[in-house]
Amino acid sequence: MRIFRFTDAINFMRFKWPALMLSAVLVLGSFGLLFTKGINWGLDFTGGTVIEVGFQENADLTQIRATLAERGYPDAVVQYFGSSQDVAIRIAPREGVEQSRISNEILSALAETSETPVEMRRIEFVGPSVGDELKEQGGLAMLAALIGILLYVGMRFEWRLSLGAVLALGHDVIITLGLFSLLQLEFDLTVLAAILALIGYSINDTIVVFDRIRESFRKLRDATPEETVNDAVTATLNRTVVTSLTTIIVLIVLFYMGGALIHNFATALLFGIAIGTYSSVFVASGIAVQLGLNREDMLPPPPPEKEGEGTEPLL
Repeated sequence: MRIFRFTDAINFMRFKWPALMLSAVLVLGSFGLLFTKGINWGLDFTGGTVIEVGFQENADLTQIRATLAERGYPDAVVQYFGSSQDVAIRIAPREGVEQSRISNEILSALAETSETPVEMRRIEFVGPSVGDELKEQGGLAMLAALIGILLYVGMRFEWRLSLGAVLALGHDVIITLGLFSLLQLEFDLTVLAAILALIGYSINDTIVVFDRIRESFRKLRDATPEETVNDAVTATLNRTVVTSLTTIIVLIVLFYMGGALIHNFATALLFGIAIGTYSSVFVASGIAVQLGLNREDMLPPPPPEKEGEGTEPLL
């Protein structure tokens, strides 16, 4: 499928310095937001009270959220648990308030607004130590993914492309985290899953571009590295745009129709895919070119000469 038809390669590398400067500003700004405003951690990371209740009829999550907000729990996370009649409610920890009091208030509020009896199924308190462990494991998961990608791209292509790919991935993750810090969107396990999915999506896009760069180095023998990269990015632009657009369409549907629990997941992926597409075109390739990417490094070494090859036969 072709959206664009190009007769000549687009000079993307002409914008590499403005793009790299813009990326540097965005990354530094994101670091500043993360250090000053921090991240609005969700209950998965901060701990809190988990209450499971059962209804005799299908539960209306919107009504339950409105009821809890009126009773002083606007930050309560409400979701189905197993079926549409079982609901799990998570409440952030409150200093000086006993767990039993919170559960009694929640149960009484639901009982007053429900036409059928509400059954308490389970009450569990999740301490902050569990959240700290999840933060550590989530950070290690992202670090392991980046290191694995660094090794994979280094073995498959060349170390300049490998470093460019990992720096571009770090760029995508940091700027996405900066958006969540700026807007103070809740960061929970679904958002962490979105970040890991973003790493996989972005590296896939970058690998396609790098594959074409290697092919272009073999095809364009007299071209400069910048001209070769421009040819490769132009050749893969249709694929990049089509893949990004189809993914974004699905995410827009999730954003508007997926409900409150998946809203931040869709937000992270929507923003991340836009940034990832930009970084695959400008950042990853631009960094590799600035590091001195050249044709000799991308071509396989010549085969060794066989013994006696090139010598004149004896008479």
